[in-house]
Amino acid sequence: MFHLIITLLAIIIVILGVSLFKWHAFISLTVASLFLAIFSGLSMDKIVSGYETGVGGTLGHLVGIFALGTILGKMMAESGAGMQVANFFVKTFGVKYLPWAMLLSGFVIGLPVFFEVGILIVLPLVISIQKTSKQNILLIALPAIAGLSIVHGLVPPHPGAIAAIGLYKANTGRVLLYSLIVAIPSAIIAGPLFAKFIHKRVIPEGEPTLIKVNVAAKKLPSTGTSFFVILLPVILMIFSAIVPFMSLPVYVKNLFIFIGSPLIALLISCFTAFYLLGIRQGIDKNGIKNLVENSILPVGSIILIIGAGGGFKQILIDSGVGATIGQMSQHMAVSPLVLAFVIAGLIRIATGSATVALTTAAGIVSPIIQHMSGVNLELLVIVTGAGSLMFSHVNDAGFWMVKEYLGLSVKETFKTWTVLETILSFVAFGIALVVNMFV
Repeated sequence: MFHLIITLLAIIIVILGVSLFKWHAFISLTVASLFLAIFSGLSMDKIVSGYETGVGGTLGHLVGIFALGTILGKMMAESGAGMQVANFFVKTFGVKYLPWAMLLSGFVIGLPVFFEVGILIVLPLVISIQKTSKQNILLIALPAIAGLSIVHGLVPPHPGAIAAIGLYKANTGRVLLYSLIVAIPSAIIAGPLFAKFIHKRVIPEGEPTLIKVNVAAKKLPSTGTSFFVILLPVILMIFSAIVPFMSLPVYVKNLFIFIGSPLIALLISCFTAFYLLGIRQGIDKNGIKNLVENSILPVGSIILIIGAGGGFKQILIDSGVGATIGQMSQHMAVSPLVLAFVIAGLIRIATGSATVALTTAAGIVSPIIQHMSGVNLELLVIVTGAGSLMFSHVNDAGFWMVKEYLGLSVKETFKTWTVLETILSFVAFGIALVVNMFV
């Protein structure tokens, strides 16, 4: 109980630091990490190393992706390609059905990519559409984010789901089938339906500043070229995901896997954008260089915030909060499906990572179910994934990405992103329980 109390106090420090004392989120997260580390009893020699490990572990695979994703978004925005795609969506679906179009976009783009990469691909498009349609940005952004998030949490081949499948010894094909049955209605409820409700009640005070859309571009790329550039990283990652199952020489498979990794796929896409959206549109090499520099500078702040969030998360893990929650939950006399959902949810709230919550909860529950009969292992994977999505807050990188890229305040992010994630979690859990009654 002491662990849980000091964790709650650390989270309160972050919220008060940002909202009341007006500290930068990086400072608030660092102070909260030190508070938690000291009061949880971590030895002094492990506090700084644990924090640094968390920062490095989080940014190690993200910093390059952030930079390249922001450059690609800037090229889309400045060249007018984002506006071309936005105009296509507005004309094709109409303003009334834009939330549904964005849900579909987020769901499809999210299948082959990590959530963080999907955000970087989708949000420049969201901002462009908002400029064209003049709608509340939440009405457009939240459905896309819901599609990205539910796929990341439940659907193979995302790493958390794959890890849980291995730990539970579940059938991957059935997990994929059930996850789609659960994910689609969950995303509809937490995406377009929630967005329609909340956009009338939350009017963002700020504006997106990390990516600014050029609405006055005179020479626009074609719609086909614009779609090709924004979808190129997704296409490369899809090839990377399916090529291991094809009858090809090993060196060809390795090549596709290499170019389909998020970092390389985004790098290739950036060079493609430099030519198709830059040089071919009359922007010279110095102009492209200036665009790149202007897009990278604002990323420094969000990288610091996300790194500090990773440090906070690692201190939470090192302090034993996750293990404490797991031990407390093991003594609950409840259904394995409920137990897995609750454990994953509590670890998610404590550590901020959906993947950590999913894999840790699966590791705790898997030995408990070994001698049980009648447990649907595939639905067990899905409810564990559902639990790992709930109540995203200040220790989650996704929280800060959504806040910074959409230009929201902390309070607005809690009212929108945090509620959206919690709706996804509980709706997916409820649907999985209903499916369990029939299979």
